[in-house]
Amino acid sequence: MEIDSTLRLALIDKIGQERFDLWFVDTHLSLANETLTVTVPSQFKLDWLRSNFRTQLDQAAVDLFGANTRVEFRIDASLARKQSEPNKKAASEPSPNAAKPENTAVAETPRRNGKELSTLVASEGNRVALTAAEMVLHSPGEVNPLYVYGSHGVGKTHLLEGIAASKRNGNRSSRAVCLTAEQFTSSFLEALHGRGLPSFRNKYRGVSLLVIDDVQFFLGKQATQMELKHTIDVLLRENRQLVFSADRPPNELGELGPELVARLSSGLVCRITPPEASARREILLQMADRIGVKLPKDVATWVSAQLHGDARLLSGALNRLWATSTAMNRPIDRAMAAEALAELIRAGRRPVGLADIEKAVCDVFGLESRTLKSDRKSKSVTYPRMLAMWLARKHTRAALSEISQYFGRRSHSTVISAERKVSSWMADDKPLAVAGRPWQVEDAIGQIERRLQVG
Repeated sequence: MEIDSTLRLALIDKIGQERFDLWFVDTHLSLANETLTVTVPSQFKLDWLRSNFRTQLDQAAVDLFGANTRVEFRIDASLARKQSEPNKKAASEPSPNAAKPENTAVAETPRRNGKELSTLVASEGNRVALTAAEMVLHSPGEVNPLYVYGSHGVGKTHLLEGIAASKRNGNRSSRAVCLTAEQFTSSFLEALHGRGLPSFRNKYRGVSLLVIDDVQFFLGKQATQMELKHTIDVLLRENRQLVFSADRPPNELGELGPELVARLSSGLVCRITPPEASARREILLQMADRIGVKLPKDVATWVSAQLHGDARLLSGALNRLWATSTAMNRPIDRAMAAEALAELIRAGRRPVGLADIEKAVCDVFGLESRTLKSDRKSKSVTYPRMLAMWLARKHTRAALSEISQYFGRRSHSTVISAERKVSSWMADDKPLAVAGRPWQVEDAIGQIERRLQVG
């Protein structure tokens, strides 16, 4: 089974385009007998990928092809020869790392299409950062530096790439460099050992816009930190725009030293949080459109409601749907999505406790906390209590005695009775009068489960 392109997309979303281009350009990926084989041209490349990307490869394999998939590495020296053939023509062309004239737009590596700022889906979690990005483009230097942070997969890299792409497309005469902290460090060390520091400094200190992703990579790299600090000083003095991202705020990067932390904090610091359900749906549809997958909108709505993680989790889900649809020659629909993503959805759900169920039931029915544990016997309390016990049996592993004690009942037989009662309500499909209004049982359960983010 040929899965190279599918897995490459999944890896790009896990490790970023730059690192993928750097380390996976001459690899071949294939699947057979629940074994993903990663074929590389040399022992050095095998050792590096196994040491640095084994976790991401394992996770991508599981996301796409199931928990039984294992990863193996092997060497094929012919891959190096195949890779060198298309480079013969490129050898006569200017090196991408050569110094560029001032009026040239610079990009460190080829970027994915569609990464302009307008392609980033707006959500409550990134609205401030998006506004700041627009300020950077329309009034460069006023918010300087811009520093965005957040957990992996919330869109930091997309935002930074969008800023750089929009800058280059909006002003062809400006120089915009967008790279990772790892690339900056590698280029600096190469220049340092090869006596190419003047060229390195001309390249990074002569730009209109310098964008650096994953600043936390600089931790522990004293020489690179010093070089970065001087680069920042030069660009700030000349009112050139700087944009950074990291997985944590500057004040949690103390190992960078107080001077560098102060510089990173001196402009605008914005946090990006995971997108809400509506934004996840738009992200999913946008991903599907980009790679040519026919994803019905109702399926996108369902998947975004089931998976509460970041864009990488959504990408993994989409890739699994794509792979399943291709392998089974079957269009993507709700039934197929539920089957293909069942394991992924289960893994992504947080454990539900009795206290979570109690709070969710009280919230839905407008009851005060601890009401369900009281001795009150009115239907406005007993009905929600029975629903809570039924949900506890469905979503927790608590014993009957534990559930009964938690809700203030003397015997576990109360829980058994509640289970039977709720099941009969659902079978009869009759509304319940609770909190001054009629409730369809399945509707009430659905609202409670949505608060629990299960179901």
